[in-house]
Amino acid sequence: MSENSAPAETRHGAWTPEGEVLPPAPQRPSEDTIISLIKTVFDPEIPVDIYELGLIYAVEIADDGKVKVEMTLTTPSCPSAQELPAQVEEAVRMVPGVSDVEVEVVWDPPWDQSRMSEDARLALNMF
Repeated sequence: MSENSAPAETRHGAWTPEGEVLPPAPQRPSEDTIISLIKTVFDPEIPVDIYELGLIYAVEIADDGKVKVEMTLTTPSCPSAQELPAQVEEAVRMVPGVSDVEVEVVWDPPWDQSRMSEDARLALNMF
């Protein structure tokens, strides 16, 4: 990209009235990128990622890069109850622009098989 085709803020930078150069504004994390990395997290007992299983209820992205994920588990006694939220947090932290992550496990509404994607149902032979 030539200097003249770059966006104006890239060519000239941002300045304060005192003449100081301001750092570039952080980019807001992409929801698609966050979801694609959440899809790398699998329940060790089920060969389907947790997003397709319907365990992710909400992804909220603040302008400052803070991300909140609301998720559930298939059952309150899930043996992966400690590791899955930590894996989600670790995956989301890898997204460019994420400044902080909060993963909250919620139980309302309770998870049921209707939350699974069609791909997940096919993978598990649940039609």
